[in-house]
Amino acid sequence: MLRSLALYTSLLFAANAGFAGPVDWQAARDAGLTKLVEAEGKPAPDIAFTDLDGGSHTLADYRGRALLVNFWATWCAPCREEMPSLDALQKQMGDDDFAVLTIAAGRNPAPAIRKFFDEEGITALPALTDPQMALARAFGVLAMPVSVLIDAEGNEVARMSGDADWASPAAVALIEQLKAD
Repeated sequence: MLRSLALYTSLLFAANAGFAGPVDWQAARDAGLTKLVEAEGKPAPDIAFTDLDGGSHTLADYRGRALLVNFWATWCAPCREEMPSLDALQKQMGDDDFAVLTIAAGRNPAPAIRKFFDEEGITALPALTDPQMALARAFGVLAMPVSVLIDAEGNEVARMSGDADWASPAAVALIEQLKAD
């Protein structure tokens, strides 16, 4: 099993290094992102969400960048497990071509979000909120965490329900492919 995981991870890296092409979703699943589901590529919803200072944002504000949009909540144990790897991914891969957006969906007061980020040592991720869950509902989020991958043109290309190690070699290779696509 471990040998297969290493083989698929190296194949994923080699495929990305050799050419820029479509994302190999199956290789990403085989390399450890088992719950990753490819989407139909429809446009992401253009519904406003906020930052902790009350500023309004939409996903269209990030057009031109590939995104990993993570819906989470302060009370969610799997979110607590996953958040440090999202922070590490943003630190490693975040640039003009890619960003991780963490959006607290539902009732998550600003002090609770700040406390969560402090407790988990989160320093590179934005603290964004969707208090009425309008964006989360538009994406069909029924439980958390859910991570949605959006291409640079603003289309949902894949999603994962449940937590993942977003700092893993498989995830980094996937993001490299998404950025190159």
